[in-house]
Amino acid sequence: MSRQNVFWILMATWVAAPTMVMFLCAGRSGAQNSSADYTFLVGSGFLCDHGAAGTCPAVAKSANGDRYQMSGAGTFNTPGKSVTAAGSFSHESANGVVLETGVWLANELVRFDSYGVAPGALLSGGLAFGRAPGGPRRLPVAGGFVPTGGLAVFRIRLLPVLGAVKIAVLEVNCALGDAPAGRSTEGIRLTFGKTGTGFSEEGSGRVMFLTMRTETSEAAKPPK
Repeated sequence: MSRQNVFWILMATWVAAPTMVMFLCAGRSGAQNSSADYTFLVGSGFLCDHGAAGTCPAVAKSANGDRYQMSGAGTFNTPGKSVTAAGSFSHESANGVVLETGVWLANELVRFDSYGVAPGALLSGGLAFGRAPGGPRRLPVAGGFVPTGGLAVFRIRLLPVLGAVKIAVLEVNCALGDAPAGRSTEGIRLTFGKTGTGFSEEGSGRVMFLTMRTETSEAAKPPK
């Protein structure tokens, strides 16, 4: 892919992602989504409104201290394993040198393990998140959506401004609901298949799954 094409994809992502977030999180739309449809945010949108340190972007770290900083948004459907998502990324060395930047696109939902909805996380004046570095925060979210804990695994493509396209597996974990002990911290992890390089430590950043509130939604579970 040419450098010019990557540039335009990058520009489109910065314009489209915030627009998609506002559209999906503004409230009920005329056409109701199925309870199996989810919206998700990764270090972006209203998660960043309060500007708290460590909120945005989401960061995944490797054993040697390298890190990927990622932001983005999208939707997915569990029965069809379909996903539409995009965002930006930055790869930095342990000493803070920027190694590459670009955009990422999700092309497959590998699986989604739900921890249960957490309507109790919707408080007057905002949203209280699950366990995360720095403690819970209150952030605004539309009343038509219910925060949901879970682990989503996506197959993504990373398109750097310079260099070849990379294929990776992105894990997005939101520790609301009945999150297992090993997944009690929200954040992201990133693994590259061919090289086996893993960024398996959730460094910082907020992530969120939202599902439309419906009469047939699964039984609510309290936030952990």
